[in-house]
Amino acid sequence: MYLVVRDLNLPRDNEACRLLAVDEASRAKERAASSQLSSLTDRLRFITHEAKRVLIIDVSKCSAAEVERIFRAVPELVTARVRGSVLILTDFTGASFDQEAVRVMKETAVFDKPYVKKSAWVACESLPQGFAENLMNFSRRDFPIFKTREEALAWLVKD
Repeated sequence: MYLVVRDLNLPRDNEACRLLAVDEASRAKERAASSQLSSLTDRLRFITHEAKRVLIIDVSKCSAAEVERIFRAVPELVTARVRGSVLILTDFTGASFDQEAVRVMKETAVFDKPYVKKSAWVACESLPQGFAENLMNFSRRDFPIFKTREEALAWLVKD
C-alpha cells in the first residue's frame, strides 16, 4: 500500500521519489514496532497450559522503566485476539514501580478489558500499597492474586 503525499518540497516530476520516501517511512515504523516486540519475547509470550493459551507478562525483577516498556507492548498482543478470549498471568516478583509505570498499567488494563477473559497476578508484595484495589476499581476488572505461577495457571484454565 502506498500513500501519495504531495508538496514535500520535492520536484513535481519526481513522483517516484515521493512514493519511495513515504514507503520507507512506513517500513521504518513497522520495523521499530516489530523490533520492540521481538526484544520483549522473554517477557511477553503466549504459552499453552492444559490446551489453553495464556499470555505471560513477566515483569519479575524489572525496573520501573522496564515495567512501563513491557506494559506499553501488551495491547498489541491482546487486541490481536478475539474479544473475551485472552487469559493473562502477570508475574510481579521483585518488580519496581514508579508513577509512570503505574499509570501505564492502569491504561493497559482499561484498554485491554474487552479482550480479556480472565487475569491473574503472582507475587504482588512489590506492588505499591493499595495499588491492586485502585487498579481493580479504575479498570472495573478483577485481578486475583496467587502465590505461585502454578496456582495462577490452574485457576486461569479452569472454566
